[in-house]
Amino acid sequence: MINFKVPLLAVAAGSVCLLWGCQSAPKSESSASTQASASTGAPAAKSADAKEGEIIGTPAKNSKFTQLELGMGMRQVMDLIGPPTDQGAYVTGKAFIPFYYGGDRYRHELAYKGQGRLVFAGGSVGNLGAGRLIRIAHNANEPGYR
Repeated sequence: MINFKVPLLAVAAGSVCLLWGCQSAPKSESSASTQASASTGAPAAKSADAKEGEIIGTPAKNSKFTQLELGMGMRQVMDLIGPPTDQGAYVTGKAFIPFYYGGDRYRHELAYKGQGRLVFAGGSVGNLGAGRLIRIAHNANEPGYR
């Protein structure tokens, strides 16, 4: 009779090591910016302090969005340009990864009538204000409601 417990245990341990290595492997900047532009069709952008994100469209005339930079906090943005017309939050697919402890599990979106939309990543359900600005979508025809 053949004992399958030892080979099965070795395969399971090897799989865990492989998955752990893939999760902790650093990503290059070029692959991250390629992924950002491939997912939305917009070019990836960096702020002055190398925060990654994307800026879509051209600003409307006299837009308040021209004062913003990627990586700014939500409270800082709201202090600078005022409250949004509408806002909402949603969960990303990363929230369902069992051992993912990164900050991109939740997104918070602010809609400004006649200006566009701002998307923040990070924070949590109880602390959405901790998110950082990752997307600025300029749209002069923005209705301002989600």
